[in-house]
This record gives sequence, C-alpha cells and structure tokens, in this order.
Amino acid sequence: MPESKIHFFPNEPLVALLGNPNCGKTALFNLLTGSRQKVANYSGVTVERKEGLLSLSSGKQIRILDLPGAYSLYPRSLDERVTCNVLLGRAEGEKRPDLVICVLSAMNLRRNLRLVLAAKRLGLPCIVVLNMLDIAKRQGLQIDTAALSRQLGLPVLTSIGIQTDGADEIKHFLSNLDWRNLSAYQTGSSDATLENAASHIAHTESDNVQVQKILQTLNLDQIIPDHLSDRLDSVLLHPVFGPMILVALLFFIFQAVFSWATLPMDLIKAGVELLGGQIAEIMPNTWLRSLLINGILAGLGGVIIFLPQILILFFFILLLEESGYLPRAAFLLDRVMGSVGLSGRSFIPLLSSFACAIPGIMATRSISNARDRLVTILIAPMMTCSARLPVYALLISAFIPEKKLWGSIDLQGLVLFSLYLAGILGAMAIAWILKHFTSTQFRMNALMMELPSYHLPRLGNLAMSLWQRAEIFLRRVGGIILFMTLVLWVLSSFPLPPEGATGSAIEYSFAGMLGKLLAHIFSPIGFNWEISIALVPGMAAREVVVSSLATVYALSTSSADAAEALIPLISSSWPLATALSLLAWFVFAPQCLSTIAAVKRETGGWKIPVIMVSYLFGLAYLASFVTYHTAVALGLG
Repeated sequence: MPESKIHFFPNEPLVALLGNPNCGKTALFNLLTGSRQKVANYSGVTVERKEGLLSLSSGKQIRILDLPGAYSLYPRSLDERVTCNVLLGRAEGEKRPDLVICVLSAMNLRRNLRLVLAAKRLGLPCIVVLNMLDIAKRQGLQIDTAALSRQLGLPVLTSIGIQTDGADEIKHFLSNLDWRNLSAYQTGSSDATLENAASHIAHTESDNVQVQKILQTLNLDQIIPDHLSDRLDSVLLHPVFGPMILVALLFFIFQAVFSWATLPMDLIKAGVELLGGQIAEIMPNTWLRSLLINGILAGLGGVIIFLPQILILFFFILLLEESGYLPRAAFLLDRVMGSVGLSGRSFIPLLSSFACAIPGIMATRSISNARDRLVTILIAPMMTCSARLPVYALLISAFIPEKKLWGSIDLQGLVLFSLYLAGILGAMAIAWILKHFTSTQFRMNALMMELPSYHLPRLGNLAMSLWQRAEIFLRRVGGIILFMTLVLWVLSSFPLPPEGATGSAIEYSFAGMLGKLLAHIFSPIGFNWEISIALVPGMAAREVVVSSLATVYALSTSSADAAEALIPLISSSWPLATALSLLAWFVFAPQCLSTIAAVKRETGGWKIPVIMVSYLFGLAYLASFVTYHTAVALGLG
C-alpha cells in the first residue's frame, strides 16, 4: 500500500496491535484506520512499519501501530525481534506504546494466550481483543469473555475484523478510556527486559500450565475439531492425491492466464490501434507524431495489453491465500524442499516472488534459520515474476500457435507453465548445490506452521487487492516504463542519418550504435541488435523490454501500423531459435535493479547481491547458448 499523505502527531497516544500470525490483526488494523495509513520501514531494518490514525467519537485521535506477527517475545526471526524492540522501547526513532491491544484468535486460544501472558510481564498497559468470534460460534465454541477477563486480570473485548461494524466495541472502549491513568491495565515491571534463553524456557513451561488452567476454567480444554477443514485436508494433504491436486491446480492457473485473457487483450489492442490511427490522421508527419505513435503509444500500448494476464494470475494467488490453501501447499512441498536443503517455510516467500521478487525477498524475514533465509533470498529472483509475463506472452503469442492439445489443453498455456516450471527447477538445483557447499553448517529445521481453517474468500477483499495490483502496474507504466520509453525514443531517433544513407534511420542513432556494439556479445546466443538494445533499459523493469522492442521496431519500419504490429514483426523477422534463446535468457537473468537493491538492504552489504547477479547472468547466458545452438542443430534457426 502506498504511503498516504497524513500528518501524524507524535504526542498522540500510541496503541500497538500485538498478536500471532493469522489472528486477524491486520484486518482489524484496516478496520480501525481505513485509508488513514502510512507504510514505511523501521529505522535500520527493512521490516515494514504500518501505522494508522483512528478518530474517536470523543474527538480524540490516537495512533494505531500494527506490529509484525509474533509467536513469542523471545525472538527467533527478524519480525519478532522488531516487535520485541518496539514493546521494550528499544526501536530507534519509535516511541514505546502507551497501550497494547493483544489480539487473540477465538479459534486458537491455546497458542494465542501464551503471547498475552508474555506481554503482561513487560509492564505495559494491556487489553485483550477476542477476534474471529463469528467463526468460533459456527464451530460450536462458546467463550465466556467475562470469565476470561477475570482469569487474565485484563479487559476482554470482542471483534469481527471482516465486518464493517466489527470494531465498534473497541472504538467505544478507547473513546471512554482515561488516557492519563492507564495503570489499571498494567501488570508486571515497567522496566522489564527480554530474559535469557533459560529464563524464557522456564516462563514458557509456567505459561503452558497457566494457559491449561484458563482453558479448563472456560471449559475449552478439549480441542473442538473443525470438521470441514479436516475433511478437506484428508484429500488436499493426502501424500499421493495432495501433490497431484496442487500440480493440477497450478497447471489450470497457467492455462487460464492465456485462455481467459484473450477477449480483454483484444479489446485493449483494438483501442491502441484506434488511437494510433486517429493520431496519424490528424497530425502531420513530424517528430512529435513519431514521439506519440512510435515512442509513447508503441511503448506503453505494448505493455498495457498484458494487464489482463497479470490480473488473472494475481486473482488465483489471492484466491488461494484467502481460502487458507497456501499454508497447505507449503506443507505439501516441505519434503520436496527438504531434499534440496530448505524447509516448507521457504515456500511462501518463493511463491510471493511470482508476483514480485521484492516482497518475496522481504518475506524471508519469517525464516529463523539464517542459512535457509540466505539461500531463499539467492533463489527468489529465479521465480518468474509478473514483470516477466509480458515478455513471455509476447514471444509465445508470436511463435507458439494457438491450438488445443488432447481436447482442451491450450498449447500456449502449456508452454507458459513449462517456463514457470523451468524457473522453479533451476532454483531447486541451485539450492541443492548450496546445500552441499554449506553442509558443515547445514541444520534441517522441522517445519512448524499454522494451518488456518478454510473459509470462502471475500469478494470485496479480492477486488480491492486486484485494484491495488492494477494501480501498481499502471503506475509503473506511467512512471519508469514511460520514462525509459521516452529515453529510448530519443536515443533511437538521434542523430539523424547522413545524406544518402541506406537502411533504417535507427541504425545510425545512438541506440543503434549501442545495439550493434552489444550484438558482438550476444550474437553467440542468437540475439540481434534490436534485442540487445531492449535488454539495457529492461534492467530498470522487465516490462520495459516489450515497450523497448515496440519502439525500436516502430522506428525501424515505415509501416504506419508498426506500433500495433509487434507480434507479426518479430515472428516474421526472428528465427524460432532466437525466440527460444530469449525465453531461456529470461528464465534465469537477474530481475530489475530494485530487486538487487532489496537484496542489498536485506543482507546488509554488496557481497550477496554481486554473487547473485554474477551467477544469474552466467546461468542465463549458458542456458541461452545451449538452447540456441540446440535449436539451430534441429533446423529451427
């Protein structure tokens, strides 16, 4: 979420939301603060900091801080360490919270209560919010909040984070709170510190006994089974059928990326062609018309046309996440990932990298093992991010015919699935190699993660998330992609060719000179000078490769509709071997400069980014070389 332009006053009370992952804390934060949020990073670390502003009915404004999810206040991961530092007042530039709201999932009191007991020992004023009460009631759980409050010695409120009025009780409580006297909600020592490991273990054992006593008092000491989730898991987590279902599901998603996107892509293409024709009719043949048609329209139109495919891919990823299936996928893949030296905990960061490697790399903070975290960072850029999708879609559309195999399987979707699979297999191979290089330090950690109950995704949340993804994509189109397209148009248009020159004007431009220089490096893998030009701005953002090719070919031909005819242009001028080589290049080549910068921030220096970029470029060149020369030997050159 982009940072909103809201002024937050440091003297306003600061309320921190504390809770386990998957307790509904962030949904509650969104409900309390709405759009009045700002997102930044904590000072000195790359952990995301989310703060919002809540206006109470009393007229008072308070700051709400959404702390990173934590299972314990004895930190094992970077996220948990940041949460502990904030609660102890040790976070640089961060005020110690005036009040802590401990958010509990009504479905997981046994685990969630341990965090409340740990928070009480810190001496901060605390209240408890029992969230997801609606789900608990549907499962037959009746929780006596008054009895729970007596047992904890703290106020216990209730909330339903997914309903518009689900936080009304919290707002009412905060409106009537005497902010000058919070000692009634304070236990423990105000100067409490994190204990050493031995003391932490002793507290954990005593907390377990206290938690068991509370649950017995509330008649909740027996685990209430979730029959629906259990029945689904008996199939979806089956050792044989589970992996088969997962592979079939992923295969279906990639089929849908092509087959479902055909109509909206055709509409966008028709709109771009219509606009280009209108401009060509009303404007004289000047440099300005060339800029609009061959520069801006060719570049941006060539990228926007792939927006439907990106949104379809994100729709399915969000659907799996909202339904509760993603942690199951991590569980299914734990054994496979263990064979290459990782655990299933690396799955979600790697899956996030299919959207963008940057949040995927940031998500590795939840991995407590430093070696596993580093390896996951190194292989995350090999996951096929959404920025690669326009390049894949362009080349597949140009060289792979639209036809069905075995009745209903789309050939283009099958090729796309194969490219994603190639990236995954390449990443697993690198992880396997690193496993053996780091064998003396390698320790396999058992996978411990929560499997939340299945639930139907909320269409409103899906729509909002898709809209945010579309906004991010369009901002990139209107930002870095537009800027790089304009720069490339200038470099491709000047200087003008000398009198009597033969060939296209772009060959005499700065870009043409650079492309022909780079072609000496890339010609062994089948790249021509037009491709060589496009690879340079493509380091800023992968999608720029498509807009760059559109601009280069629009300036290389005298055809009036060249801006809208990129696919037939490259399909008629490139051999299939070149297209296959370029696909192989993008499977392994490093992603954008922003990804490299993110790795530098997460690892604290340039050593790991340099290693990552070097081995990825080497892999990309090797894969392209083998692919190109194999294709030529088969008569595809």
